Amino acid sequence: MIDGGLVAPFMVLLSFAVALLIFPLANHRTVTRSAINLTAAVVKLGFVIYLIPTVVGDGVQPEWSMGFLPGIDLVLRVDRFALFFAGLSALLWLLTTLYAIGYLKGTEHRSRFFGFFSLCVTATVGISFSGNLITFLVFYELLTLVTYPLVVHKGDAKSLAAGRVYLRYALSGGLSVLCGVVWLTVLAGPVDFSEGGAAGLADLVPEHPVALAIIFALLVGGMGVKAALVPLHGWLPRAMVAPAPVSALLHAVAVVKAGVFGICRVVDDVYGIEVAEELGVLDPLLVLASITIVYGSWVALRQTDLKARLAYSTVSQVSYVALGLAMADVVAASGGIIHLVHQGIMKITLFFCAGLFAEVMGRKAIAELRGMGRRMPLTSVAFTVAAFGMIGLPPTAGFISKWQLGQGALLSGNTWVLGVLVASTLLNAAYFLPIVYDLWFREDEIGETGARDGARRGSGAVRAPRLMLVPALVTTTAVLALGVFAAAPYSPLQVAEVISEGVFR
Repeated sequence: MIDGGLVAPFMVLLSFAVALLIFPLANHRTVTRSAINLTAAVVKLGFVIYLIPTVVGDGVQPEWSMGFLPGIDLVLRVDRFALFFAGLSALLWLLTTLYAIGYLKGTEHRSRFFGFFSLCVTATVGISFSGNLITFLVFYELLTLVTYPLVVHKGDAKSLAAGRVYLRYALSGGLSVLCGVVWLTVLAGPVDFSEGGAAGLADLVPEHPVALAIIFALLVGGMGVKAALVPLHGWLPRAMVAPAPVSALLHAVAVVKAGVFGICRVVDDVYGIEVAEELGVLDPLLVLASITIVYGSWVALRQTDLKARLAYSTVSQVSYVALGLAMADVVAASGGIIHLVHQGIMKITLFFCAGLFAEVMGRKAIAELRGMGRRMPLTSVAFTVAAFGMIGLPPTAGFISKWQLGQGALLSGNTWVLGVLVASTLLNAAYFLPIVYDLWFREDEIGETGARDGARRGSGAVRAPRLMLVPALVTTTAVLALGVFAAAPYSPLQVAEVISEGVFR
């Protein structure tokens, strides 16, 4: 096994090496390309599983560093929160790779797609294991650059326009983060991530309270672009012109998750809860998260395209993470942190299903999904379970998140947040339940128009590509398992509670 200190750079470089191997491959080298991708994904997931007892159970933090700028190092560290996020990305990388192989079968530029896909995972794992703000900034900006070719993969006018919007938002947010990191480094020196807040930052509060509050706004605002906080969310719905695997990647694995993960790091491991409360920056974040949750759900209700509705659902759902952190309570924080995983699993399931409906039957509009429960029963079951999870119905993963957040609202004295959670839940039900009803209780009025070649004709079930269907069924099982077995040892909920307790120690 690799030496502990080299684990983090090995896991970052693994995806980078995959990209270097894939880019030169001819488009028809499907077996070779798939074997490289899947082998690396399994190896990375194996390393995460191997590290869980040591990092989560024993609290060991393998670390690696190298000089970068005078007096500043690049630092990769595997702490509990880093492994938590890396585990999510490793699992979903494997499943999304399987799905993408089936989705892109027979298309052009697959080596380019999977090469940039691997670079995207490289940046995401680098963000996970970043041990200080400078390292985080490097990988955060890299993520913007390597996801752009995925957004514009189709190469048509809509994709290119969406890519330009994405770059404008992402680069502006990155500039804000850069300014915040430089300013804070000038004030405090190199800032390492540490549970409860970076060393020495609390001593600067009496002398620089306004500067620290502005820096907080620059950092969280810049990361809020990728996290799709209102009013910084405009890029996300437009990026839905990308292929379904890219949509899954943006919403569940990489970009949106990187933004909200960065907000967690800033609140918990740079400023710390006590300093953030003293500066008065948590209440504005709590209000902003609440507005985003309700706004995203309200706008989702008005969408007629399935992927657009799912995009605005992400705007709403991801802000549960910021909501939990901003309540400054260990139970609420654990609810927010666990929603990183729960939302990722549920949302990737929904996008997998959206891609299946579109590719197999040519159905993209919500009104076109009537009767799909009979035509595509397994896909419809997967969509239904994930939708119930988003609403927060037991025994799904989404129920666990909302239960923790609701308890945290009461324990922290923010009882008004319960109203936000109730409003969001009702809106979730309003935009998901009609789809579920149409799937199972309405007749298909379109027939075979747009059906994928090779699908079985007639009024019965059609044949979905196995490589696309199996990942959706795996994540559907996880949506239920994460709810039913939430109290199991080393479950995501238990790990989230350990992380939260460390922050509030």
